[in-house]
Amino acid sequence: MRQQPVLSVIKLRKSYSGKAVVDAVSFAVRQGEVVGLLGPNGAGKTTILNMVLGLLGPDEGQVSIDGLDIAKYRIKAMERVNFAAVYAPLPGNLTVEQNLRIFGMLYGVKGLTAHMNKLIVQYGLEKFRKTRCGLLSSGEQTRVSLAKAMLNTPRLLLLDEPTASLDPAAAQDIRDGIRDYAANGGSALWTSHNMQEVEAVCDRVLFLSQGRIVLEGNPAGLPLEHGAKNLEELFIRVAKEALHLEKTGL
Repeated sequence: MRQQPVLSVIKLRKSYSGKAVVDAVSFAVRQGEVVGLLGPNGAGKTTILNMVLGLLGPDEGQVSIDGLDIAKYRIKAMERVNFAAVYAPLPGNLTVEQNLRIFGMLYGVKGLTAHMNKLIVQYGLEKFRKTRCGLLSSGEQTRVSLAKAMLNTPRLLLLDEPTASLDPAAAQDIRDGIRDYAANGGSALWTSHNMQEVEAVCDRVLFLSQGRIVLEGNPAGLPLEHGAKNLEELFIRVAKEALHLEKTGL
């Protein structure tokens, strides 16, 4: 019997002022899989993430997490999910420790203090424990957001450009951590404009253009299938085609 996907997205649609920004998108993320959601700015990536989180209602379609339709069982479904993005910092007037404790309590994390301390060490935040998050650098804030995202040991992790503000060494640590998370049964949907990062982390990629999935496959093999040297060259080609279609009004 085939295992039920952790995330199932079926014919998702979202329009603004009559223009479809997400147009009949369907895909799944299986247990232990890291899937890259790729595409140029405006392709619909963040809109999809917001619909998966239940922050934005679709015009049509269904999102299910562990078989739970989020339109009907949002609270139960969201217990299995967490999220991190560079544009969603934690409250700046609270310290690192306060933020993690409050979010841990909201998620009902058992053994919260021990788990929180483990994450503080894992993400190199020991010396910032008592520092207000608003005083941290963007890279340090990103590490706090990632620690927060792992508080409830999520079945599904949604990551929107999670390493964009990190230095190369810190970014590598985060990538290694996500691969370990997936190796232990976690699943992730990851957006990034860093194609080398995507190749290193993702098991499968989905290319979006004008709200639709136009390509899907293994990040190593997909470029070869379409006559590109690497994933970055393929990304640039997809982005240019999308720009051309936008200019011509097709």
